Amino acid sequence: MSTPLVDWLRAQDDDTLADLLRLRPDLAVPPPADLTVLATRAGIRASVHRACDDLDTVTLAVVEALVVADSDVEPVPVAELLRLLGPDLPAGALDASLTALRSRALIWDAGAGICMVPAVRDVVSRYPGGLGRRAAGAAASTGLPQLLAAVEPDERRVLDTLAAGPPVGRSRAGPDPTSPVARLLSRGLLVRVDADTVELPRQVGLALRGDRPMGALPVDPPDLATVERGIDLVDGTAADAVLRALRQVEQLLAVWGANPPPVLRSGGLGVRDLRRVAREVDADEPTAALLVEVAVAADLVAESDGIGPEWVPTTACDGWAASLPEHRWAVLARTWLDLPRLPGLVGTRDDAGRPVSALSDGVRRPMASRDRRRVLAGLGELAEGTAVGTPAALADLLAWRAPRRGGRLRDDVVRWTLTEATVWGIVALDALSTPGRVLIGDPGRAASALRAALPEPVEYVLLQADLTAVAPGPLDPELERELDLVGDVESAGGATVYRFTEASVRRALDAGRTAAELHQLFAKRSATPVPQGLTYLVDDVARRHGRLRGGAAMSFLRSDDAVLVAEVLASTVADTLELRRIAPTVAVSPLPLAELMHGLRTAGFSPAAEDTGGAVVDLSDRGRRTSPRRRTGDRAYPGTEPDAEQLQGLVARMRAGDALAGVRRASSGTPNGATLDTLRAAARDRRSVWIGFVDAHGVAGEQVLEPLSVGGGVVEGRDGVDGALHRVPLHRITSIALVEG
Repeated sequence: MSTPLVDWLRAQDDDTLADLLRLRPDLAVPPPADLTVLATRAGIRASVHRACDDLDTVTLAVVEALVVADSDVEPVPVAELLRLLGPDLPAGALDASLTALRSRALIWDAGAGICMVPAVRDVVSRYPGGLGRRAAGAAASTGLPQLLAAVEPDERRVLDTLAAGPPVGRSRAGPDPTSPVARLLSRGLLVRVDADTVELPRQVGLALRGDRPMGALPVDPPDLATVERGIDLVDGTAADAVLRALRQVEQLLAVWGANPPPVLRSGGLGVRDLRRVAREVDADEPTAALLVEVAVAADLVAESDGIGPEWVPTTACDGWAASLPEHRWAVLARTWLDLPRLPGLVGTRDDAGRPVSALSDGVRRPMASRDRRRVLAGLGELAEGTAVGTPAALADLLAWRAPRRGGRLRDDVVRWTLTEATVWGIVALDALSTPGRVLIGDPGRAASALRAALPEPVEYVLLQADLTAVAPGPLDPELERELDLVGDVESAGGATVYRFTEASVRRALDAGRTAAELHQLFAKRSATPVPQGLTYLVDDVARRHGRLRGGAAMSFLRSDDAVLVAEVLASTVADTLELRRIAPTVAVSPLPLAELMHGLRTAGFSPAAEDTGGAVVDLSDRGRRTSPRRRTGDRAYPGTEPDAEQLQGLVARMRAGDALAGVRRASSGTPNGATLDTLRAAARDRRSVWIGFVDAHGVAGEQVLEPLSVGGGVVEGRDGVDGALHRVPLHRITSIALVEG
């Protein structure tokens, strides 16, 4: 008689049970009351399917052999499995596969062989190993070898084709009794499924395959061609990618701060809005979708409140933008790594044929983070600076290691992961960069790893005659802030190009910079002579800038040039701004100062705002902001495993529950006589007892207790599960029994 799974589990040590809960965490949710519950859950179809997702190709072939041998019906000897798997299986491979299956409680040792959880049969195809179903009649008879030896060549061709798999085929012979298929059917070597389909019985297929009953096994993983890049080249390329990605996210925040796109009625971002992002940040649409998805997941962008919600930068983006490049990158890289969404799906079509939009529910995939980490872990097995030959080669290797994982998007996920990781500098030239390697293993040190890979900040730029400046590397933070103020980024990457225009210079003057300060900035920070055209540009804008001064009256307008004030009052904008002259050089308006400045600039004037002390103040629009709000539905798949102490605690609870379920509940009536003797004996011999009791509210309960002392009408002992100390009045005990074992 075979051993049931629950009895096999009871015979295992605590470490084995803890390892089972680690490999199949769904079995522990909620915590099983005892080992009987654990054994029941281990056979549930959905749980078995999840447990098989991590099995490699060889182990799945062993599973198919177990199914062919009907090990869910009766135990199968290991020798029979070796026969079915054939001579191609390497020495020790079967033992390793069986160990993997045992550790997941998918099989167990039962008497003279191995038993399999019945639900495992649903994991494999309808025709395991490419073999058909068992059949009665001639196919099951002892004379099968003689029948096969007598088949004609044309009949043999039919049998060999079906034996190679799949074992079913369509017969176009019709009613012709002389056709090869008809002759095979008449002798029972084929069976008819329907009018047009025949099937090769399993017994016939096994006989035809000879010493390889399960066919040829792909026992060796596919070769992974590699290319040596060199870690310095990989890290340098990754650093350039990081700087470009950070600049693109900054541009995204600036664009959406000034002109936020609407949230689609169905949720997500419109196609035209995504294309606009791609143009603004100089990227293709897949990269733009990635930037948008990560910006929202990092809480740098969120839906605004109101009837017509929009995608608006949050207040958190200002703190992010003010931090160092390596810290900004760490936020984005960790967010992408844990993102429970697949940005690569944007632009594809869902099952209903509708296009999938960025930021929509169609991109959500709870297991995306797990699959993403698996791809990067496979890349991390290569030496530093070593790249895969092609993404397809890596996909083939990962598919061999876990054929069931990933579904129809399995190979696409590998390609998307490498492409997206390249955008963030985690991967460069199809090799894992040093910051990427650290990010996977120790996320807390990722920022410092990138800091080491980034080139040292430069404190100068190269001014060009075409009113541009080239930053040959990452700039000193102070210099970068000044150049962002006085110039517009034309291209970003390893070298950043800034362009100076009348609008950008006026922006710096609006922020309080003077012409002299700008001239000093260019002279001090340029490694090349300051072009005359740039000097003229600054002087020309400064000459017209600030001649008009606005203040709060709500607001006022003043100028040392009375003619200029008269010109403003004579313009069409004067009525719109409700300007009123109160002195030859002063006019006032009931509008806020910011509106007054905007109206004058729109009319072609160049005013400057001042505070109550006359100093220039910056009223430039930094864009709209909304409150941060992490989307609760976008939490990553929990990748953290319970620690060893938690697992051992779960095992202890199951052991105690098992003892409680199996105890002999021999009621002793009143709490005297045999009850006291049993408690005292248990305390003396350090044995556990099961007690039934009624609490102060009259509610019945039960507990496993190890008595320490009995007296004064109370038994004191430790809980058999958590070791806590309990005191139970003797008069409340209704029944008692010693726990066996």
